[in-house]
Amino acid sequence: MFLALRELKFAKLRYFLIGFIMILISWLVFIISGLANGLSADNAAALLNMKADHFVIQPDSENKLNRSHIPEDKWMEIQQITKGTGATPLGQKMLSVTKAGTHNKMDVTFFAIDANQFLAPVITEGSHFNNTAKNQVVVDASLKQEGIGLGDWLQDPETNQKWKVVGFTEGHTFSHSPVVFMNLKDWDDLIRANPQLKQRYYSAIALQMTPSQAAELKRDVSEIDVITKEDALQNIPGYKEEQGSLTMMIVFLFVIASFVQAVFFYVITLQKTNQFGMLKALGANTSDLARSLMGQVILLTVSAILISVGFTYGVESILPESVPFKLDVETFLLFSGLLLVVSVLGSLLSLRRIANVDAIEAIGRAE
Repeated sequence: MFLALRELKFAKLRYFLIGFIMILISWLVFIISGLANGLSADNAAALLNMKADHFVIQPDSENKLNRSHIPEDKWMEIQQITKGTGATPLGQKMLSVTKAGTHNKMDVTFFAIDANQFLAPVITEGSHFNNTAKNQVVVDASLKQEGIGLGDWLQDPETNQKWKVVGFTEGHTFSHSPVVFMNLKDWDDLIRANPQLKQRYYSAIALQMTPSQAAELKRDVSEIDVITKEDALQNIPGYKEEQGSLTMMIVFLFVIASFVQAVFFYVITLQKTNQFGMLKALGANTSDLARSLMGQVILLTVSAILISVGFTYGVESILPESVPFKLDVETFLLFSGLLLVVSVLGSLLSLRRIANVDAIEAIGRAE
């Protein structure tokens, strides 16, 4: 380690440039990871925070809640089997609404729930609605950015239906739109605005069950499908494609970091071949030289990671609230560890070169 520190001090500019490039790569990894997590949360936070394990959906809906219709009689059959516990209906519908008295449209997703069951959100401001009051809703706090406050009315310009905002909740967005929670009575009025509707329906039935209980329910009730919450998440429109693209970018950044590290240190090792040979002739062990190289790699990588973490928090503090960005400590630790691992792996080529240096040959080439 002493030899590594002395060399870093001697060739400051060379190692500064290497460290600077590593900082940029690490910083980009953290930024893209934060955007990936932020987009994931913005797309699926309502399902992620939902206290449900499985969903009953229509068999031919391709695991998409927005395509599923569970008729009222099917819910009654499920309710009799579950005896009213561990199962509750969920209605889901996307609409463009306005603040009453204005013309600016906002895309929202309505979630119709039983206010007394486990799908009820945690209220952060205001009060909750109940199952008997009409035209009362709880909305995600992101609607405050659109000028929505307690007591305001949301209006559907197509049907002129109105709902009063009585409370706010946080962390409930679906398909990049804020969620508006209503009771099942208002859901009935909302869907009956369609004159072709013959029977009340729900988008899904949320379940709090073990996998074996869910499988048993699927066997007992015909013409339904039971999926996990993860299946529902992966089939939110655009969710899988969005996350796949960002994940591929992160993977390529790790590969690039590994190659950049490997090339830089291998070139430096080639330039110092004669020096390694002379050190071996003077009695230095290959393991000592390897430890020196690994010390340089680890010191540069750790320093680059710490600086890039600071830069990332700085960027997060100045980003507008409209930009979905989320990066927790666990993600920082995971990607920091991976960056350190790929850096060490990238230096293995240089270690092999050091191990193969012949002292006599290297000295013979010394100028």
